[in-house]
Amino acid sequence: MQQNERVNFGSKLGAILAAAGSAVGLGNVWRFPYEAGNHGGAAFICIYLGCVFLFGLPIMISEFIIGRRSKASTGEAYQALAPHTPWRWVGYLGVLTGFLILGYYAVVAGWTLEYVLQAVIGGFDGKDSETFIRMFSEFSQHPFRPLLWLFVFVLTTHFVIVKGVKEGIERSSKVLMPLLFVLVVALAVCSVLLPGAEKGVEFLLKPDFSQVTADVFLGAMGQAFFSMSLGMGCLSTYASYFGKDTRLGATAMSVGLIDTLVAILAGLIIFPAAFSVGIQPDAGPSLIFITLPNVFQQAFSGFPLLGNVCALLFYVLLAMAALTSTISLHEVPTAFLHEKFGFTRGKAARLVTLGILVVGTVSSLALGDWGEVTLFGMNIFDFLDFFTAKIMLPLGGMMASVFVGWIIDKQVVRAEVTNDGRLKAPYYPVFLFILRYLAPVGILVIFLNELGCF
Repeated sequence: MQQNERVNFGSKLGAILAAAGSAVGLGNVWRFPYEAGNHGGAAFICIYLGCVFLFGLPIMISEFIIGRRSKASTGEAYQALAPHTPWRWVGYLGVLTGFLILGYYAVVAGWTLEYVLQAVIGGFDGKDSETFIRMFSEFSQHPFRPLLWLFVFVLTTHFVIVKGVKEGIERSSKVLMPLLFVLVVALAVCSVLLPGAEKGVEFLLKPDFSQVTADVFLGAMGQAFFSMSLGMGCLSTYASYFGKDTRLGATAMSVGLIDTLVAILAGLIIFPAAFSVGIQPDAGPSLIFITLPNVFQQAFSGFPLLGNVCALLFYVLLAMAALTSTISLHEVPTAFLHEKFGFTRGKAARLVTLGILVVGTVSSLALGDWGEVTLFGMNIFDFLDFFTAKIMLPLGGMMASVFVGWIIDKQVVRAEVTNDGRLKAPYYPVFLFILRYLAPVGILVIFLNELGCF
């Protein structure tokens, strides 16, 4: 595809909402609130924001530069900007990372649809915590039910992708992101109005600097990196659809603020409700699929219908957050196949969808009947999670930083940041310094810490 034939997002708002949709996902709802609540509350949030500005935004802008300048998918972008060099393998790494993440992420995304159904049919009524534990265990290990929802979720994602950039990705982002924000605000308001909710608000937002340690800084840096979808090819691919008038710095700032705001509001849903009924929230799937259904049942024990409505809205919120992420992850390999091999967009999407269904099926069964099949002592689901999050994402982000900081001609970098001199970018020298020196070292520290080297 020639550069002048490439489709662009139809508006600046569409570009921002699409990129924000890529960043906002399930991790905003369970990982960020838990990390903040257990590492100093507002103290952690302040450190996290510092990491976003110091590391997250510069790396996001670097991925935007790679995508818009190359006008190519992540798989082809590095080759376009540094032809006949080994840097093309970094692009291929981004494609593989997005594909593998979607393979297991879609499994969890499918679980949200099961819980939407349970909220609709009153499946949470009258259950205690032990019953919720058994309910989740039986469902996640069932050989067929999770696969049904996996197929539904992946095919929904496929439908958006085949519609194209403007009619599919941009249009869905303009609907899903505002609706997601309305839901998260509405649920946060309901949660903070519960009796005893002030303890949960205090737990999340009261700074406790006594808990701030080196591990907290590393956790905040890691959360900033992973929460903003850095290193998986999504932002670079989306940036290839940016117009020449898109302000890369302002777009990155908007995405970072939206991502952080959703995460904080998610904390205002979870902690006040949990503390209102005396339940200590956990992290991970146990929080989303075991603790919170119990919280909704207890918090609205006198009004079971209201509890079911809140549970329904919460799982619809989760499903939408997951969908905005699966769309961006699907687009990475789809755009690559479309451009690299000249497939039609429909054929490329079908090949990716088929591959995702295969990987997703294996990942889902690994939690049940195929649990004895292991790689490095982990089942397939856990291995994909570990390998992508702990190894592939940090490597991808670090390579993007080094590539823009050291490899691309600096006149090209300045031209992209300033929109060919039409914008003032007083932050440019600091931005370049961070990409060259601070970001690679910071990411390396995260990488080694996640692997248990510290």
